[in-house]
Amino acid sequence: MSFTAVAPPVEHLNQKFFPAQGQWTYQDYLRLPEDGKRYEVIHGVLYMANAPGYDHQFAVSELHWQLSVLVRQRDLGVILTAPFEIHLSDLAKPVQPDVFFISKAQSLKRGDKIFTGAPELTIEVISPSSERTDRVVKFAAYEQAGVREYWLVDPARRMVEVYTLTETPPEYMLHGQFRPGGEPLSSIILPELTLIVDSLFLPG
Repeated sequence: MSFTAVAPPVEHLNQKFFPAQGQWTYQDYLRLPEDGKRYEVIHGVLYMANAPGYDHQFAVSELHWQLSVLVRQRDLGVILTAPFEIHLSDLAKPVQPDVFFISKAQSLKRGDKIFTGAPELTIEVISPSSERTDRVVKFAAYEQAGVREYWLVDPARRMVEVYTLTETPPEYMLHGQFRPGGEPLSSIILPELTLIVDSLFLPG
């Protein structure tokens, strides 16, 4: 999902009743109106999602479908998409990755509305307005929380970057950049996955 954190996303909110950027808490988030918009709070900053475009949603749909086939066949867990609250830590809650993998061992159960902890894998599909958020803000949040693998899917560049978390120190290392016509995308978290990058993007 395309999230931005600049003045316009919160202009429609009555600033008299909400904190300044950098001071938001989860309790403030809970007081937001149910206006159909998607919000995240990371390090005290409120982010609001812009409506996604066709390229973005096509990639999200393909990722969800293709990853779910493998995960269900192997009984590994579940692949979910936004909107769904993830509480990475007190400094990053909620976040709502475009696509994410919760392993069977992490035990989501029926009726859950929030997942607390670090998914095994998070995926963000980059939109023009979300590039800095996805590449910098969320990159750091997922890294610090211990998300073992992070994908950046870029429809404009027709490329997928896969980052994996090292142990000492725990930081993301580029596992690979995958493009149409090249090697199939590989994953450390899902080693049996063979994903053809071309299939994630609209033709043309």
